[in-house]
Amino acid sequence: MDETLRAQIDSHLSRLHGLIRRGRQVRDSLLADASSGLAIAATRVWQEECGVTINQLSGGSKAHWLARSFSEAFLMRSAAGEAVEGAAPEEIVQRLLEVLEQAVASLSRKDDGPIISASLEPPPRRFDFVHNAELRPIVEQAYTDSRLALEQGDYDVAMRTSCGILEAIVTDALEHKGLSALAASGAPEGRIADWPFEARLAVAERAGIIRGGYARLPAVARAYRDHGEGGAEVTVTDRDARQAGQVLRVLMRDLNPGR
Repeated sequence: MDETLRAQIDSHLSRLHGLIRRGRQVRDSLLADASSGLAIAATRVWQEECGVTINQLSGGSKAHWLARSFSEAFLMRSAAGEAVEGAAPEEIVQRLLEVLEQAVASLSRKDDGPIISASLEPPPRRFDFVHNAELRPIVEQAYTDSRLALEQGDYDVAMRTSCGILEAIVTDALEHKGLSALAASGAPEGRIADWPFEARLAVAERAGIIRGGYARLPAVARAYRDHGEGGAEVTVTDRDARQAGQVLRVLMRDLNPGR
């Protein structure tokens, strides 16, 4: 098998196994207390990430068997076999786990190779809105690395990578706007690249480049440059890493409203 294809398949398998582990945790939380707000929120985030992965593996085609299986997991069958809305959340999670396991089995086939053709396709471009063309492939790879780190439970790396992407794309937008245009928004003196992380976010908001979604960044994420290798020892939780990733996606929509 081609080494590039093998690497792509391994990356997909790692992501799927991470989703399966988290899905089991989500299912157990729902079984313990289906009315828990935290469990419901975690379920929604997990289902969204499952949808993104399934969409990639099915090549964006709703007719693909994997995409159909994903959609059908949300339906409950009547006695006559007709699809109706209303399956219990924990049952939906269990069905989605089975879909993910089917995807793992398909990618792990040794006979005729994987039957998920999307594994041959490059990942979708998410950062075409970045003005610096040289920066685009860097943040694309970092975005993939961040999601993989999150799925593998490396929350510190996932959070710091998300914050690094966030800082890079906001800086790109500010530099495209220009210092003279930013002066009216209370921009500090000096090069934009020398401004503190939070100062860049605040100026970008005042200039109308982004909205206030970055306010949800946890404190540990705002100070992400101060820890890590050679920095202060801090504990980054699953929640911290996921919130940083969510804020990144919100600001990506701000910077690319047409996507």
